[in-house]
Amino acid sequence: MTDDDVAGLQRRLAEFAAARDWQPYHTPKNLAAALSVEAAELLEIFQWLTPEQAERVMEEPESAHRVADEVADVLAYLLQFCEVLGVDPLAALAAKIDRNEVRFPARKRGGGRGGGGGEGDPSRDRHSSE
Repeated sequence: MTDDDVAGLQRRLAEFAAARDWQPYHTPKNLAAALSVEAAELLEIFQWLTPEQAERVMEEPESAHRVADEVADVLAYLLQFCEVLGVDPLAALAAKIDRNEVRFPARKRGGGRGGGGGEGDPSRDRHSSE
């Protein structure tokens, strides 16, 4: 196992926390709260940007560095949360994608869309994480 796979990263995070006696604070509630805060810090980078500016955020070294750091923080807390609760994040994601493929079938290309809230109605679209 390498430090570049999920289990290796989780092990490194656990060792880092253990070396600092942080495990008592790594409860599911605290980790979920920390994850939410870090996700909000990622959002803060984009808060006042136009869609066009947001698409170019990685072109500027300073903003690219900030985005990468916040992504790392979000992922670190998510992996720690999963470790504490015994959730396999990759298996959970695969299962969620499987469920969403059934819940939200792909639209047929080139066909007309009827109104009325049925299949293919844009008002029924949902984000893939639901």
